Amino acid sequence: MEPRNLAGAGEPSRDVADVPAEFRAALESLAAVRARPEIELEPIPAPQRLAPFAHAIGANVADPDDPDDDIASARFIVLFDPEGHESWHGTMRCVGYLSAETDEELVDDAMFSEVAWSWLTDALGEAGAGHHAVGGTVTRTASTRFGDLAGPEHSVDVEMRASWTAEDTDLGRHLQAWLDVLGNAAGLPPPGVRLLGPSDRVGSETL
Repeated sequence: MEPRNLAGAGEPSRDVADVPAEFRAALESLAAVRARPEIELEPIPAPQRLAPFAHAIGANVADPDDPDDDIASARFIVLFDPEGHESWHGTMRCVGYLSAETDEELVDDAMFSEVAWSWLTDALGEAGAGHHAVGGTVTRTASTRFGDLAGPEHSVDVEMRASWTAEDTDLGRHLQAWLDVLGNAAGLPPPGVRLLGPSDRVGSETL
């Protein structure tokens, strides 16, 4: 997952010599991240006007029953301003957005938003991703389809938007934390754990 455009989508590509060493180090750490098998990463266009330097990565989780359909998606954006940014209280800002289908019962759980937000704070801490000035929102939406619209009759989605200032250039830790949040939102089992499918359960019952 090599960075394709250090300047952002639509801008002329910059010579490597023109890119600050701090931002280059951050991109190198991002390129070293390997997502779990269920998550597919891809470079996406970065915002052009939010900072002098930007880079963006997309992440998708496919439906195990329909690989052509995603049950969750996310974006991870890095903004870098060598001069510093007053509202960031630093030079490097991480911005994350995700959307995922979730359990319908969770929309009525008053504590769900707090639990979802703890996915981020816990993941950043466990990854050793030094950060400050973190903020964001968690939104739950319930939809009911009528008439000829395809899809399940009832669905519930969770959206999370978050941003925080990184305290070092090891942004691989920050991206990994955001991917952990995506995995939680998508209902993936812990890494290395495979949920039993119908064929597995039938086989185990015959032992």
